[in-house]
Amino acid sequence: MAFFLETLLGGLMAGMLYSLVALGFVLIFKASGVFNFAQGAMVLFAALAMARFSGWIPQWLGLENKLLGNVLAFALAAVLMFALAWLIERLVLRHLVNQEGVTLLMATLGITYFIDGLGQTLFGSDIYQIDVGMPKDPVFLFESTFEGGVLVNLEDVYAACVAALLVAVLSLFFQKTGTGRALRAVADDHQAAQSIGIPLNRIWVIVWFVAGITALVAGIIWGSKLGVQFSLTTVALRALPVIILGGLTSVPGAIIGGLIIGVGEKLSEVYLGPYVGGGIEIWFAYVLALVFLLFRPQGLFGEKIIDRV
Repeated sequence: MAFFLETLLGGLMAGMLYSLVALGFVLIFKASGVFNFAQGAMVLFAALAMARFSGWIPQWLGLENKLLGNVLAFALAAVLMFALAWLIERLVLRHLVNQEGVTLLMATLGITYFIDGLGQTLFGSDIYQIDVGMPKDPVFLFESTFEGGVLVNLEDVYAACVAALLVAVLSLFFQKTGTGRALRAVADDHQAAQSIGIPLNRIWVIVWFVAGITALVAGIIWGSKLGVQFSLTTVALRALPVIILGGLTSVPGAIIGGLIIGVGEKLSEVYLGPYVGGGIEIWFAYVLALVFLLFRPQGLFGEKIIDRV
């Protein structure tokens, strides 16, 4: 039982991180109706900014307090993500208002390469470390309940808690604030939203900035675990099955889809892997997503895309 709980908890924690990356895709799609291929590049760019600023700021200001240095680095990286969102809206999106979805889709591909190149120009292409003080050592929990306890990685626990908190804040933002309601209105119909006075350009800046903040948090977590390297862009590929499963238009779907895939990967690898030679964790999510594309393409909680066109 203890081993099952270890596997289950590991899957839930991994699933929260998948959900965090998937949220960036969902946010952009809800506001513009286009799949954002640039989300992976945004995760890498944000992680590079955090890694480099956390090293530069203590040198610039002569700081010895690591916590203060990380807080300032996060704030400066967030400002940079806002500037990036503003530039994307100013230079690209405002010229494509009410254009076909395929035009916006191709625009995000161009944005992807621009962000990749900008990241290398500003921050270099080496492998960098992010140290935000998360504990690396595993601990045993529930020792009084299960013999030997349940082995849990504290870094994964902290990362999952941060991801869960951000997801909760974003859910409240969309449901309870005027800006969140405006975002949902824009998602339903751009022209109708503009006709009632909702400034589409400002909304796009906000949603790209929010997606940038989620990319920054995801980049910090993954960078702390794996190091910041250009292969970090492939993290976004892990989110694709999540949004297919949960629904491309659903914030709750991104959360639940991430948890299902995270748990499914871990359990299938541990309990089915030995019978098929292992490697299930690599392809499980994509096979599950393919099944949903065949039988329920809108996902568990999404709406049919054809109905929105």
